Amino acid sequence: MRIIALCAAALAGCCCISAADAQLLFVSHADGTAYHSVQAAIDALPAQGGDIEIAPGIYREKVKVVKSGVHLKATGKKPDDTVIVYGDGAINVGGTAHSATLDASGDDFRLDNLTIQNDYARNPANPSSQAVALSVTGDRDVIIRVRLLGAQDTLFAGKGPNGRMARQYFSDCYIEGHVDFIFGNAKAYFRRCELHGIANQAVVYTAQSKGTPDEDSAYVFDHCRLTADSSARYLALGRAWRPYATVIFLSTKIDAPVIPEGWREWNPETNTLRTAYYAEYRSSGIGANPAGREPYSHQLTDSEVAKWFLEAFFGGDTDWQSKQPSR
Repeated sequence: MRIIALCAAALAGCCCISAADAQLLFVSHADGTAYHSVQAAIDALPAQGGDIEIAPGIYREKVKVVKSGVHLKATGKKPDDTVIVYGDGAINVGGTAHSATLDASGDDFRLDNLTIQNDYARNPANPSSQAVALSVTGDRDVIIRVRLLGAQDTLFAGKGPNGRMARQYFSDCYIEGHVDFIFGNAKAYFRRCELHGIANQAVVYTAQSKGTPDEDSAYVFDHCRLTADSSARYLALGRAWRPYATVIFLSTKIDAPVIPEGWREWNPETNTLRTAYYAEYRSSGIGANPAGREPYSHQLTDSEVAKWFLEAFFGGDTDWQSKQPSR
């Protein structure tokens, strides 16, 4: 295994291995032999990407990943130990897409065991605004044991810049926010994740944006848990950012007082519930209400649900989800 690090000796003129040969890079505030920012390590990776290990600590920076095959893994005992945080809001950086703390557009991106946060909303002086923590738009992206912290528009899971549909897999993650805090148009599967609504006058867990009926996209939540702060109000499972929004909850424990109808319109003037596909299968908890859900939504039968299980959802192509990092 070949290792490269930016070190004091290198700055003094010592000959180190070139970045083009790197297979594993390290980021640490404390270690003098490591990169001191996540972005610097990403920039040093070769064109084909590589693995970066991040030591525990708080890294206040914006991070952008355009290379494919970039794998970021924190070395702490738990995701809380390592935090990448920034505080941009769409209102002051020219739009939602520019507000992300971490923006990953490369394919085969992996994120493991850390926290990504946008703390824009934590400053009471800031006006209300979208403020993305994580934006993922690459294909075959894998997000495992990651905490995503924000308020409005926390996680953008969407198609790539060229409009190509992206497949994404989230496992054992914690995602919090309030309005539309998981949004976008991707073929994304969430397994054993907790979605937490924070205090606000309205909380909408999802805003999927499938725009045409022939697009192969959906958000599927499998054995996830929905929770909320006690002061969170008017909680909805989702609203359709685009008319064919598709969201399915499988065996979800809804430990939050979701509105009885479950789903809501984008705004009072729209009529998206007729065309969106919203479905549940065996929801439980205080927010489960199969008999009283929005009439256009679906309570899936045992035969109907089969197409939404992991293997079927990705057409049997799931090897990329368990593929080990390159080192």
